[in-house]
Amino acid sequence: MSILYHLTILPSVRPECEAISQEVSALQRRFAGHWMYINPNERALFYIPRLLFGFHRLREIRRLEDTLCLHHLYNPDPFPFPYLLLLRRPVIYSLTGGVIHLPNPSFLARMAAVTVMDEDSRTRLQDWGLENVFLVRPGIDTTRFTHHPLPLESEVRLLVGSAPWTREQFRTKGILALLEAAQREPRLHLVFLWRGVLVEEMNRLVTVMGLQNRVTILNRVVDVNQVLAEVHASIVLATTPTIVKAYPHSLMESLAAGKPVLVSRAIPMARYVEKTGCGRVLERVTASDILTAIGSLAQEYQLTQEIAQAVGKRDFALESMVASFGAIYESLQ
Repeated sequence: MSILYHLTILPSVRPECEAISQEVSALQRRFAGHWMYINPNERALFYIPRLLFGFHRLREIRRLEDTLCLHHLYNPDPFPFPYLLLLRRPVIYSLTGGVIHLPNPSFLARMAAVTVMDEDSRTRLQDWGLENVFLVRPGIDTTRFTHHPLPLESEVRLLVGSAPWTREQFRTKGILALLEAAQREPRLHLVFLWRGVLVEEMNRLVTVMGLQNRVTILNRVVDVNQVLAEVHASIVLATTPTIVKAYPHSLMESLAAGKPVLVSRAIPMARYVEKTGCGRVLERVTASDILTAIGSLAQEYQLTQEIAQAVGKRDFALESMVASFGAIYESLQ
């Protein structure tokens, strides 16, 4: 079996730290094949719209198709990329964000399979008439993570994942709200996992807001297990469900290490967090909601930590995700 993985994101400065790259690498190790970035804007002199993604590599893709069984595209939202209709092998379209609208149902209906990460997205797509939808819960290598208890005393330390790619995402991913919360609560310490993008802007904000002593920015490859040993919980925020993964890797890693999570309502993982009790859900991405959620977590921290330990390794095993995709691949042979 040989599969070509299509990525709509721009190449990451540190692909080993980027969630989609990690997932595709795991699938590639099991099923062989190649991966390809189909977003031409890395080297473009002007912005190229998504309708034209993939066409600059179509000749190369066509050459590869003689050795391929399948195509597998990853994208946050159900955007209809026209070049996919020109491919000869079956296409699996994996939606990595939550689905809130479907601009072109007939396009996804022409895909061999559509995968989603959460139950609500699957239900919506099926309600809109799609019959080729599969739920694939994401997975990580949970064996890399161990639980290191950290008593919750005078200081609350949060690990912040899903760093922004654009300046606008400082707002939509809650970075500004988190910094404001730290200004208002002197016991709060924030540890940001950064990805080499806009780090100067982040350093400027931290300095302007006077938070140099209570904000740590890890702009390098780190052992996330060691970082998690030094925090009480992890947090990922978003104002819409398509700017982060439905199940952010940093939150799955936190649970695998037995550390509770905080997540905003817009992120589909919020439903799982509520159902299991492994953390807290924020209704809005504001400093007030962040501080309220932290206060609630602190009141039941021991119990919530025990739940996180129980569910993290149980529900997010990498092998389960790989097996789910393997079953879809086999069904399309």
